Amino acid sequence: MRSEVPPAPGGVSDLIVRAMTVEDLDAVAAIERHAFVDPWSIAAFADLLTHAHARLLVAVDGDPPAIVGHCVLLRMADEAEVANLATAASHRRRGVGHGLLREALCRCDAEGVAATFLEVRESNVAARALYTAHAFHEVGRRPRYYRHPEEDALLLRRDFPMGASFRLGARRSGLARPVRPPSLPSTSIPQASNEENS
Repeated sequence: MRSEVPPAPGGVSDLIVRAMTVEDLDAVAAIERHAFVDPWSIAAFADLLTHAHARLLVAVDGDPPAIVGHCVLLRMADEAEVANLATAASHRRRGVGHGLLREALCRCDAEGVAATFLEVRESNVAARALYTAHAFHEVGRRPRYYRHPEEDALLLRRDFPMGASFRLGARRSGLARPVRPPSLPSTSIPQASNEENS
């Protein structure tokens, strides 16, 4: 599935967000290495591509098309976690993170996810502003969650836009299809990463 993302002010004008494929892994790994001090390995992304509970997206821009960002969303019953979000250094502050996150959350809403969570460094003001703009709010703190440098993580949550009670009522009335919770395979998921600059 591909989605054309309307540009943010001053942003990329022809951004495409689509599902990640095996062919994208080298470009994704390169962005990951430049975005984080503890990057996920290419093997971690490849492994997640094989799991039904994982939604991996890439943002594509330019002519010829190039991968300029990625997002990993993990689905668990009626909850989800944004486990990784990164933008290529050349495309930061151009709406790529916004486009990826919006598409990930649209998919959550379409699949009946009641709540979406993520962790972010307390000092990461740019990322926190991005998440606030997408209706995330702080619900907790994980002391010393991040390394290099050691720092607390803020736990953020976003609820289904119309509320879980509306969704439940819609299901009971037949207005929405129930979502069957996936059976989660045991897999080694790296520590959650969220980009330093949106």
